[in-house]
Amino acid sequence: MVVANTPLYCRITTRIINEEPFIFASSKSIIISPLIYTNMKDITKDSRMHSLVILYDMHTDFFSKALEGISDADALNRLGTKANHIAWITGSLVEERYSLAKTFGIDRKQAAHELFSDHKGIQDNTTYPSLDSFKKDWGSITPDLRKVLIDLTPELLNDTFEMMPGHRMTFFELITFMMYREANCIGQIALWRRLLGYEAMKYM
Repeated sequence: MVVANTPLYCRITTRIINEEPFIFASSKSIIISPLIYTNMKDITKDSRMHSLVILYDMHTDFFSKALEGISDADALNRLGTKANHIAWITGSLVEERYSLAKTFGIDRKQAAHELFSDHKGIQDNTTYPSLDSFKKDWGSITPDLRKVLIDLTPELLNDTFEMMPGHRMTFFELITFMMYREANCIGQIALWRRLLGYEAMKYM
């Protein structure tokens, strides 16, 4: 057992239970559930991808939990601000999984592709699809992309492409950034829940 104290007095305990990691964190009223979203028997072809697949599985689960109970009307509510509403954030998350899948040969599109293609930003006076529609497309692409991520070779991950004029990055760097972005967007939805009067996102 490993126990670490953080500056926020958050105790993190890591144990091995049935050959799977179990992480419990608590800080006063904050409880984070066990991280058992990945079958540890899944062996990635590149060891660097193991942690990223764990994050991918966590995001897959947290996506649904962040959206739980939110109405389609509230998903479009920007509370009088210029911030991206929940519907746009959700559709953008879905679009980026499809875009990443296309990078590795899975040429499919979500139903709302035209609203998000080419990293299109939020559009005023536009009615976005229902959250159920986004959830359906998320569920459709997720298992297929996961298989691809597990099978990526070191050679492919180390290969580079032009992200934008004058800037190249490896495919491993791309995937790492996408996992960061997913966490960021899900966190935004979790904040919107509270701003709109919903109970906090549950991790269990």
